[in-house]
Amino acid sequence: MQDEQYFARTPTSRGAERTIELALHGRTASCTTLPGVFSVRGLDKGTAVLLDAVPAPPSRSTCLDLGCGWGPIAMVLASREPTATVWATDVNERACTLASANARRNGLANVRVVESAALPPDLRFDVIASNPPARIGRRAMLRMLLDATARLADHGAAWLVVSRHLGADSLAADLAAEGRTVERTGSKRGFRILRVSLTPAEGRGTP
Repeated sequence: MQDEQYFARTPTSRGAERTIELALHGRTASCTTLPGVFSVRGLDKGTAVLLDAVPAPPSRSTCLDLGCGWGPIAMVLASREPTATVWATDVNERACTLASANARRNGLANVRVVESAALPPDLRFDVIASNPPARIGRRAMLRMLLDATARLADHGAAWLVVSRHLGADSLAADLAAEGRTVERTGSKRGFRILRVSLTPAEGRGTP
């Protein structure tokens, strides 16, 4: 399978670069992908559904593209709100290299790409957007999302897209059981859109 190693730190897949187009705010970006990175042939259906649903970031906000792949979510958020700082992370070194190069090539200086382990620990996010890697397993994905959403700013929200057939409803239940507020905001093409926030008890500065 072409995506079988997309969650590996150092993928071993080899193959030619692909150049694909990505619709940004008011223009089209030219992006490069490589084997060993998620959705190597272009924007996948789930991410397209997510980008149609997630609102533009607030002015001067701090955002996170969790599991960025070659960078489409980060690039779209950054183009929608140039005053936002959009961090993009992935465990996959090749994905980070591509996401950084794609953002730079298309003039998106407000995108910051780092490997997941190098994300500054003091950052708090107004917006998190992710097409999380369901194929890493239910427990690992839940842990990843709990760690990320614990870093939401006051009134911040995480927007997730998950296939109904890959456990979207059970993931929503698991997140709620761990103290997150989860709202299913939409369902399209077999995917659920989940809006996740901290409960009042966990929100920093919340009465």
